[in-house]
Amino acid sequence: VKVLTDAGEIFSGVLLEESGLSLSLGMSTGERVDIPKVLIEERSSHPVSAMPDMSEVLSAEQVADLAAYLLTLAVVDVPLASRSSGDGRFSAEHLSDRLIIKLDERPVAEFVFEDSEVRRPYFSNIRLSGGQKLTRNHPPQEGVDATDHAGLHPGVWLGFGDISGHDFWRSKGEIRHLQFRSEPRVVDGQLTFATECLLVTQQGEPLCRMTNQFVLSPRASGWFLMWDATFHADTQPIVFGDQEEMGFGVRVATPLTEKNGGRIVSSGGLQTAQATWGQAASWCDYSGMVDGRAVGITIMSGKENFRESWWHNRDYGLFVANPFGRQAMRQGKKSSVELPVGESLTLRFGSLFHEGGDHDLESEFEWFTGLSAAEIAD
Repeated sequence: VKVLTDAGEIFSGVLLEESGLSLSLGMSTGERVDIPKVLIEERSSHPVSAMPDMSEVLSAEQVADLAAYLLTLAVVDVPLASRSSGDGRFSAEHLSDRLIIKLDERPVAEFVFEDSEVRRPYFSNIRLSGGQKLTRNHPPQEGVDATDHAGLHPGVWLGFGDISGHDFWRSKGEIRHLQFRSEPRVVDGQLTFATECLLVTQQGEPLCRMTNQFVLSPRASGWFLMWDATFHADTQPIVFGDQEEMGFGVRVATPLTEKNGGRIVSSGGLQTAQATWGQAASWCDYSGMVDGRAVGITIMSGKENFRESWWHNRDYGLFVANPFGRQAMRQGKKSSVELPVGESLTLRFGSLFHEGGDHDLESEFEWFTGLSAAEIAD
């Protein structure tokens, strides 16, 4: 089978398997390549066996012996979970400014909680356990990555352009890490930890507390991050404003960007950054090819959130789930979400870092909906 992608890549190999979403080719190098069908521009088949003609080099008896030997070999289909995530064992190394998170002894992310330039906690350099990088290099590499927003788009983060008039997206205010409320530990195969932060204005005044519960889970197609963030109005009311730059953001790896052939799809079936921008959806998926493999990132907005999320998606690799920017996203009157003194507001977001195109994202979303951080932590 010969395949031409809409990014201009050409793959030629033996068809190993095909589903409604993707096809898998066996290359002459022995490598397996999974290609989402949405990325295929053209494909063609050739009715020629991939095996060389042995009649000129082997006798009939030798061919029969070879066939008998091959029939004795058992074909073992290795599940996707084993190919991408091994046994699904998480671990974390606690350094002075970050956690080095590993899956099956391979680094898959860094959780950075102290950074003089990126003034909020974030996850960076996210990859699959097979090594495929899914978020943009942090810091961006000159000549490899676009270097825009280098200090604002570190990988995966929560940011808010307007809380009581203060900007915690563009690092004019600081989401300051105070402590780990619970250290990283593995519970039922899932890595969990909790932190406490203080939102400090540009003038150095404390605004409110923010507590975070994180759960990292192995999944059949890769691994999942759940981030529960709770804002506590302990001493003064706080008000969430209306901007594009509000919520849960991800900057994908350079090869995944729409500009480089990647594809954005929403739970509502819309495609492209332009079509999904400003629209409500339960999830959006940003996928493409990295190192010859079909990979991607899905952001999910929790059903428990006070409002559904609109999406701030860009063809250069940014996508953001935003439940606050109603007017900014052209969906109605200006939004103002007020939190009185003594009350709290919890936001839940999730992100699936995945390989292949055969997984059911609606099923993954339902699994995420049933995930309980509190039960895991207890």
